[in-house]
Amino acid sequence: MFSIHSTEQLLKAIALASAVLSILIGIWYIVRRPHLNRVTKSMLLLGLGAFPLIVSLTGNIASFEYTLSRPFCGSCHVMGPYLRDAEDPKSNSLAAMHSRNHKFGETSCYTCHADYQMFGAITTKQNGMKHLFKYLTEYASTGPDGEGGPTIHLYKPFKSGACMQCHSTTAQKWVETHGDSVEAIRSGEMNCIDCHNDIHPLALSRRPKAEKGAVQ
Repeated sequence: MFSIHSTEQLLKAIALASAVLSILIGIWYIVRRPHLNRVTKSMLLLGLGAFPLIVSLTGNIASFEYTLSRPFCGSCHVMGPYLRDAEDPKSNSLAAMHSRNHKFGETSCYTCHADYQMFGAITTKQNGMKHLFKYLTEYASTGPDGEGGPTIHLYKPFKSGACMQCHSTTAQKWVETHGDSVEAIRSGEMNCIDCHNDIHPLALSRRPKAEKGAVQ
């Protein structure tokens, strides 16, 4: 029995149903050739206007939803090491532990790397287009995990605000374990990854023969 478990699946189902209805209306009109009365015009409006518009809207939103998922982020071969580590149930890296969180684990890449601002979704997707350009021009012909290509760098320093959307810095145990660093972390003077830096241990720049001084 067909079941829907996510927004993406629901949108795909709506898009598919709308496309089928649009095609059926088109076939009905071509085969039957009915008079252009009110009913026929209404059916053509649905088949040639409303349903295709629904397909376009839901299809684009479903595609956007898919770009939030971890499999999408790992679909480029250079991201293979990152994806394998994040999905490894035995890994103790920061990425893997957060990917096991059932609240946002399936979208852990986006959740941690998105720009959390008013227009964060837009700026994140703009950076995603930069990633695509970089991949096509510099990484497409590299080895299985990106060997032989340029070292992957962050566009800008990783902000602790991404961490603090979940870690509020107000829990008593957290305050006790972070001691004198609490205010420095809250103000941004100190970043979470200054200490919690075992994020992507399989990344090329963190392997024994990798380029020295590389930033991840």
